[in-house]
Amino acid sequence: MGLTLFTFAMSHYSEKIRWVLQASSLPFREVIMTPAFHMLPALRMGGQGQTTLPILREQRLNGRQVHVQDSTRILLWLDERHGPLGLLPQGVELREECLAIEDRFDNIGRDIARFLYLDAFRHDDKILALWTDHAQGWKHRLVRLGYPLIKQVFKFRLNITPSAAKRSEERILQALAWLEGRLSDGRLYLVGSRLSVADITAASLLAPLACPSQHPVYSTPDYVGLLRPRSISLDMNRPALVWVRKLYDLHRGDMPQLRQAA
Repeated sequence: MGLTLFTFAMSHYSEKIRWVLQASSLPFREVIMTPAFHMLPALRMGGQGQTTLPILREQRLNGRQVHVQDSTRILLWLDERHGPLGLLPQGVELREECLAIEDRFDNIGRDIARFLYLDAFRHDDKILALWTDHAQGWKHRLVRLGYPLIKQVFKFRLNITPSAAKRSEERILQALAWLEGRLSDGRLYLVGSRLSVADITAASLLAPLACPSQHPVYSTPDYVGLLRPRSISLDMNRPALVWVRKLYDLHRGDMPQLRQAA
């Protein structure tokens, strides 16, 4: 029996589940997918008509494979199948509070991507480098050839327009303000007295804005120079983003470099 996690290198939802698995001491293999080439495998594995990642596959002893798509569904499946996870409080009230915070930050994941990519797509060479860093040679070449179309499809699916990005920025600011209010009493953890799914979700989903040094993509000079928000309202020294980096310092340690895609 073994777990395989299918991810995008730049995906904050993938980082969330990667962190949950590692913090729960659940061994797994990671397969990094290349944008565009992930679509058919994701449709086949997920069985939900969706191309989203992450997807978690469990290979069972009888040869059967089970696939779970969507980070929240993966989390709840792990708790049921391999838990109870220490990252999910067992008390009903604390568990519900934890999952409510998880949902709050999951809901701004697309907003963060939309906000960041609006300006980043003005630098196609750098986006291509980030998208294909883990791609096999022939996939690397094909993504470069098909990039103009892939870019337009990506922008359409994520609704990357100036007006939509502005609305996304407003929702991001609301989430940061909520987080800073939650932390204003001096607490480190959002629910209870130890690390939970609430903390991991908030930190993972905000990591593309905070650029923690442990992350093998978000900390690179290419990423920081290209995608770090330039808006003064999302200053890197905002308390919420400082908290993200502190949580990474305390609980992520030295992250392994992402593996080459299979």
